[in-house]
Amino acid sequence: MADDQLGRFWLNRSSDGIDREKQLLIDFLAHCAGGPMYYTGRDMTITHRGMQISALDWTRFIGHLNDTLKHFDLPASETNDVLAFIESTKSEIVEG
Repeated sequence: MADDQLGRFWLNRSSDGIDREKQLLIDFLAHCAGGPMYYTGRDMTITHRGMQISALDWTRFIGHLNDTLKHFDLPASETNDVLAFIESTKSEIVEG
């Protein structure tokens, strides 16, 4: 959220809204990975429609994701699984 390029997506959001967004993300990821969480949010296309997320925004986000996975020393196999899953959502999120 502190990223100069990506921070605009969280401007004017309350802390409660951000907390809800984080929980929905956890639920979504766990549900898609076959875990016990039930995802009650909208699909990725509806959720991100109108946000004007560009390919440059996506690349920046993927860089942060890679940094996070490295920080937690996730093994290569699991890192590849996470990245492949996230990449599978790109067409539903990036506009244009």
